[in-house]
Amino acid sequence: MTVIVLTHCPVGLRGFLTRWLLEISPGVFLGSPSARIRDALWDEVRQYAGNGRALLAYSTNSEQGYAFRTHDHKWHPVDHEGLTLIFRPSARPARSSPSSGWSKASKRRRFGNRAP
Repeated sequence: MTVIVLTHCPVGLRGFLTRWLLEISPGVFLGSPSARIRDALWDEVRQYAGNGRALLAYSTNSEQGYAFRTHDHKWHPVDHEGLTLIFRPSARPARSSPSSGWSKASKRRRFGNRAP
């Protein structure tokens, strides 16, 4: 089983993928091509994605039973003790410490238990 997810990619790339895979939702392609065809499709996706993002997930003989690849994502796959996990950078900006003059209750509401 192979799944390719495209975000903000050219329409022509979506049309190309429909030759080999079924588009089950806008930008989501599903099918069972051979490993050679899957790799060829992924090369085409990476070449023609433009400013878009792409994700490839496919079944394989591993501990997890699947593998995945990303193209131009902020999230990246990383190997952790033989398992492939996704690394997501922190999206929340770090909160500054409270300035003086705040009551204890307002510090707890704003900063949680991290307040000094």
